[in-house]
Amino acid sequence: MRNALGLMLASVVAAVMIAGVWYWTSSPRADAAPPQTTAARAADQLPATAAKPADVEVTAALSSKRAENTAAAAPAPAAAPVPAPAPIAAAPKAACNNPDALGISRTVVVDTNGGPGFGFLQYKQYDFLTEKEVVLTFDDGPWPTTPAVLKALADECTKAVFFPIGLHTTYHPDILRQVAAAGHTIGAHTWSHAHLAGKKITEQQAKDEIEKGFSAVKLALGANPAPFFRFPALAHTPATTAYLGSRNIAMFSVDVDSNDFKSKNADEVINNVMTKLDKEHKGIILMHDLQKHTAQALPTLLRKLKAGGYKVVWMKAKTQLETLPEYDAMMVKNEKVPTAAARPVGSVIQTVAD
Repeated sequence: MRNALGLMLASVVAAVMIAGVWYWTSSPRADAAPPQTTAARAADQLPATAAKPADVEVTAALSSKRAENTAAAAPAPAAAPVPAPAPIAAAPKAACNNPDALGISRTVVVDTNGGPGFGFLQYKQYDFLTEKEVVLTFDDGPWPTTPAVLKALADECTKAVFFPIGLHTTYHPDILRQVAAAGHTIGAHTWSHAHLAGKKITEQQAKDEIEKGFSAVKLALGANPAPFFRFPALAHTPATTAYLGSRNIAMFSVDVDSNDFKSKNADEVINNVMTKLDKEHKGIILMHDLQKHTAQALPTLLRKLKAGGYKVVWMKAKTQLETLPEYDAMMVKNEKVPTAAARPVGSVIQTVAD
């Protein structure tokens, strides 16, 4: 009996020892890597150079998850570097329906910091135009003649810089908005076309003319104008140029004056411009969109520029001008009563007897 009991006890001990060895060798251990998922194994098989830019984030996420689940696994190969994002493509330009249009040869962006001057009649610092390049500019609008100017420019798929008078924007804000809708650059030309170099005008009055002009443009557009300015009659003083510099507003003079304000007809405007261009060979052209003869001359003038091998350079500002709040408030307060009827005529005026 004693021998049988001893044999049974020895059998039990042996079974326990065998079970312990099996448990130790078969159960998961803290230093053993868990089995990888199918997704993780697929990521491992991707060579670093094979990852496409769109797959980089996914591959990196899988590698990170695998690292969390693996305490002592061999280090994974270095992930492929994430490529720099591609520049956002510019919006496509509107199609030009005129295959022989004058168009725009190049667009330049102007950093107006410090108030640079353009136009060799007065400002000779920046000679940025090459042979046969011109800049189209128009002063004194908006006016009922402006839409004809806009049509001529649109027909030739080209762009210009406009310098409106602040007071005129209160007369025709809708026309100025047409200028903006056509994509042209809009600066300012004072509030009332005052001669800022006159003996009777004070520095404060000159500042008021400049700032009210810009604020009036902003009020009409509902947006800040470009920091581009042209003096009426091109008349400046050291004080006014210094002020514009302090406001980081670029000053525009002229290379080719159309003299349209004293021309007798459209042909004279065209002749003035082309004759001066034959001499200068390039430059900023000064015209006035409130002049009837200019509106009449422009379609032919643009065709002559094209035939003569001239190319248009369009000037834009790097940043728009932040107008001064006190002048914005002044313009809102002095805004003219709307001329558009708020109610139908029949609800205001009724005929009661014929």
